[in-house]
Amino acid sequence: MISNQLFLFLFQCQEILHFTPKLLIESGKTSYRFRCPGPGGFQCALTGLVFVTTQEAELLYNTVQWDESLLQSAGRMAAGPLYDIKCSEEAAVCQLHLPHCEIIDAPLPDGLLSVVHITDDGMSILEPLEITDTHVVVNVPHLSMLGLIWDVVKRLWTKPVSSQVLLFLRPPHPTTQRQNLNMLLLPRNIALNEVSEQHQESRNIQVPATCRLIQGQSYTVQCPQAVKIQPKKADFEVEFGPNYHPTFEIRLSINTPEVTLIVQVEGQSVWEHEVELIAPKTKITVSAEERERENDRKKAAWIKLSMTAEVLNTLEDLREEEFEKFKWFLTNSEHVKNTPIPVSKLENANRIKTYDLMMQYFSANGAVEVSKQILKDIPRNDLVERLTAIPEIPAPKPQIPDPAVLEN
Repeated sequence: MISNQLFLFLFQCQEILHFTPKLLIESGKTSYRFRCPGPGGFQCALTGLVFVTTQEAELLYNTVQWDESLLQSAGRMAAGPLYDIKCSEEAAVCQLHLPHCEIIDAPLPDGLLSVVHITDDGMSILEPLEITDTHVVVNVPHLSMLGLIWDVVKRLWTKPVSSQVLLFLRPPHPTTQRQNLNMLLLPRNIALNEVSEQHQESRNIQVPATCRLIQGQSYTVQCPQAVKIQPKKADFEVEFGPNYHPTFEIRLSINTPEVTLIVQVEGQSVWEHEVELIAPKTKITVSAEERERENDRKKAAWIKLSMTAEVLNTLEDLREEEFEKFKWFLTNSEHVKNTPIPVSKLENANRIKTYDLMMQYFSANGAVEVSKQILKDIPRNDLVERLTAIPEIPAPKPQIPDPAVLEN
């Protein structure tokens, strides 16, 4: 079986697939379920979490409440939600990407962000492999409760965090003829559906939500159409549940069609938007054909990753003498129907470099076919059988134009 290290090398070259998990709601608590179809990288469309898996497996995960005292004893504080993650296959998840709310406009201090791993045996801290503009990447030895943490000494709170403005419109009050628009100021790595679950009686109004806010800074809201705004000012607190209460309540006359909202600090705008409050009458849906094409694309992508992983796995299973013979065949036009790889490129190439060259010259399907032909000649028929079991990447289905568009 291919090692995690080699698999992660392969994964870096592949596309991350997005999925929408199945929601399981019990006693007001939301859990997420998704079955990874095979090896690859899979990003949850709701939470932003990325799971890198080495095989097919079912994931079940949910947010849990932080134990602040446990973090404080280690000089840390929460930098994102805490997730309890379970998997049907032990060690199927080899890497995890957790969304952060830092603004990467300069290198972050070493040790500022890390990942806490909480089990029944206690707490351990995992150092990041990489911090991207949006995620912290860590290898995970096994799954349990995992979440992002800050080093409280290294985090300068005069520096803003990437945040979001969420709006929820409550139904009109029949007696007062008023309606309340609730505004929440939150870090960007809190999932919308986690907040929406606590505001089920309200309608979420989607707006460009991104802004930059500073922990402990006082903010005000301006809205010319408002009857009343309360409180008059509020401090922004970097908190990650379990409860998400409105930061501001904006009271409006019933049937107000549109409002102007401005979030300010000391008279300076940090977020501003014209917000339509009238609910749309039509709902945009995705056609069955578009869903099928998207499913086919995802299937093709993970087949490609499985295919390329098996090619590298095959090279790893060759003895040294067989590997050298394999490389010689790659340079021979009689054995390679595609363009042979130049001898100079393969002369000192190790297995990973050879794999890279095969992908460049033959593509994924071509590399499998070339490998099968060469393995027959070596001969290593056991490896031929293994490669034969891999399905080919299906050709994309053509998009049929809308007849109404053609007529115009």
